[in-house]
Amino acid sequence: MALVTQRVIIPNKRGEKLVGTLHESGTTHIVILCHGFRCSKDTNLILNLAVALENAKISSFRFDFSGNGESEGSFQFGNYWDEVDDLHAVAQHFRESNRVISAIVGHSKGGDIVLLYASKYHDVNAVINLSGRYDLKAGIEERLGKDYLERIRNVGFIDVKKKRSGSFDFRVTEESLMDRLGTNMHEACLHIDKECRVLTTHGSSDKIIPVQDAHEFAKIIPNHRLHIIEGADHAFSNHQDELSSVVVSFIEEIMHHNTNRVFN
Repeated sequence: MALVTQRVIIPNKRGEKLVGTLHESGTTHIVILCHGFRCSKDTNLILNLAVALENAKISSFRFDFSGNGESEGSFQFGNYWDEVDDLHAVAQHFRESNRVISAIVGHSKGGDIVLLYASKYHDVNAVINLSGRYDLKAGIEERLGKDYLERIRNVGFIDVKKKRSGSFDFRVTEESLMDRLGTNMHEACLHIDKECRVLTTHGSSDKIIPVQDAHEFAKIIPNHRLHIIEGADHAFSNHQDELSSVVVSFIEEIMHHNTNRVFN
């Protein structure tokens, strides 16, 4: 049977249109895929996961957060809880279509979003965090430069340029920076239900977010499995097949477990 992809537009609570692609495998169950910072639903990693799920006959939906890709809205540096609300709008859309959400999957910043979602909404059984950041105070100086707090308080914003071309990439406002600095992943993860199963997968050679962050998540999330992919970088560039295999196996295990629980 030929698998169908369909463009779907879902409004978020701010009235912005979120654009996504549904990979329809004819199943009630669906997996929602969330991209990372300055990425989109068309990032290689997200596309490859959608295809791997298709091959396993599992439907999936990949979408652009507001201000990213094809979705409406302006890009914001922080925006963590607004993106959680975007994900909630997507989840609600599929629930109202009588779909069962098997898992929510996020890469990098998307990994933080799916964990924050689980800490707030308590309506998913499985969360997959790929290369998420545990300490959101880390990694900012590498992007914004030294003395970023002092500079942003003086001017109100910092303009970030692309490393290769030197052209304008995006603006960080004081408000959006404070949004990130005020988002506490440790505190949030303590509120994830014990029944919710969480998989964290991280590359041992990740130079953007250190693998230690994955170990920190493992310490505090109650129903947690940790899988380190040896030699993989932040985007799992040369380890896409292994990543897909780990993710799909975990989702199949969750679906099998939930089916057995219904019939027993």
